[in-house]
Amino acid sequence: MAPIRVLMAKPGLDGHDRGAKVVSRALRDAGMEVIYTGLRQSPDQIVQAAIQEDVDFVGLSCLSGAHNSLFPKVVELLKERGAGEIAV
Repeated sequence: MAPIRVLMAKPGLDGHDRGAKVVSRALRDAGMEVIYTGLRQSPDQIVQAAIQEDVDFVGLSCLSGAHNSLFPKVVELLKERGAGEIAV
């Protein structure tokens, strides 16, 4: 069985990535494949990467408070692009 693939992303202008890196490391230690996109990703960039990398899950980390608009946009774009089965 193939390992679970997870895309970890930092949407918006938030520059704090320690939490995302800690979670990414823990997921790798648990046997998952983790792709970390880095800081300041747009919802479009996150969705493109998720589809390109054929991931099972998208993990989003945001400390700026912009999650109320950014997270739903990622979900919306995944559905629009036929990848609504990817869990966020």
